[in-house]
Amino acid sequence: MASLFDILAEQRISDAIKRGELDHLPGAGRPLVFDDDPFVSPEQRMANHILKNAGFVPQEVLLRKEIASLRQQLAEAQSGEDERERVRRRLGYLIATLGSLRRR
Repeated sequence: MASLFDILAEQRISDAIKRGELDHLPGAGRPLVFDDDPFVSPEQRMANHILKNAGFVPQEVLLRKEIASLRQQLAEAQSGEDERERVRRRLGYLIATLGSLRRR
């Protein structure tokens, strides 16, 4: 259920769109890019950008992608129970691995 604040915000955004106030914003028509994790230090963020530009993908990023994929597989629930159990085990292993990387 939407709060009064949410309803008011949506109404103001809708009114601004109708008046054309949002038509000429920088980046209009292009997708938003969320490259930076707000929980990563500026130093680590810089290192990540350097590695990314060199074509290197950090293990944490690969783990997060695989975790998201496995969660999607479980949500779709189109496989048998044995396969779902295999996915659950793999998911648990990857989450634990990701946790150990974060503690370093």
